[in-house]
Amino acid sequence: MATQQVPAPEAGPSAAGWRQALRQWWMALILLGLVGVFTLVAPGFFSLENLRSTTLFASDTLLLGIGETLVIITGGIDLSVGAILGLAGMTAGWAMQAVLTADARAGAAALLLGFAVALATGTAAGLVNGLVITRMGITPFIATLGMLGIATGFTFLITNGTDITILPAALNAVGNTALAGWLPVPFLVALGVALAAHYVLTRTRFGLYTYAIGSNPEGARVSGIDVPLHLLKVYTLSGLIAGLAGILVVARLMAASPLEGANDELNAIAAVVIGGASLFGGRGRVLGTLIGGLVISVLVTGLVIAGVQPYWQTVAIGATIILAVYIDQSQQRAGQDG
Repeated sequence: MATQQVPAPEAGPSAAGWRQALRQWWMALILLGLVGVFTLVAPGFFSLENLRSTTLFASDTLLLGIGETLVIITGGIDLSVGAILGLAGMTAGWAMQAVLTADARAGAAALLLGFAVALATGTAAGLVNGLVITRMGITPFIATLGMLGIATGFTFLITNGTDITILPAALNAVGNTALAGWLPVPFLVALGVALAAHYVLTRTRFGLYTYAIGSNPEGARVSGIDVPLHLLKVYTLSGLIAGLAGILVVARLMAASPLEGANDELNAIAAVVIGGASLFGGRGRVLGTLIGGLVISVLVTGLVIAGVQPYWQTVAIGATIILAVYIDQSQQRAGQDG
């Protein structure tokens, strides 16, 4: 088959590109505004301890959001990333506990095995999502909703709903070491993954295919792209990143709990749509997801320090998603009218 040249939908100073860039600037200003408001109304918000808490919370949201960004750009959705995070954390915790129970001195081996099991679990779950979508023809919403239930169920079955706390001591350094007192290792890992994802989306054929499929799946197929194979890769990659997030959460809490990851997909999707990705597919940037993840994290930690009931956090995030989608649809209509 002849080599096909697939143009990047976001290349060049198109009107849509300018609108997305403008939206990201607005979201950056909103982020700064939230920081300013919470600094005034919540004493202690702009402290090193809270900055550390905010960036730690952001690391989970950002990692899941990166995988979700890839999926949403293709025009799909992954509702299972939070459940995969929890399942990966529990399987990793179970494996590390088994090694340490057999030999309490095998901390290094247990640590390496934990990371390997978490990544393998996330990859396998993402691969199943991709196979169900591409081979069985199930829509991403239903396929990943089913995986959410399956992963959640297995997470509780592994230890009958109990926490795992027998973990290698070195894991604590991974999850709770903070540079300069406020930059935790998990956040730095998330930034590293974000940079890698940005490069892949903007500088590689994988990125071009991802945008092309989201913009026009049939056109991408006709141009020679193996759409099912590429979607399989995207969902597998989303699961892999969720697995990484799972072991980092275990490292931060020094416990593997079946409750980890519950509703985290809400925060991930919120970060992506706040960052300017279109739920219609074909548009999205990792930089936008980074800004969106920080908005969610500042909003949650700011409300906590301000003494607002925790239940309002979910209300605020849900309202933010609705507002972001409304803005996205308004932009879509403006583009069509223009």
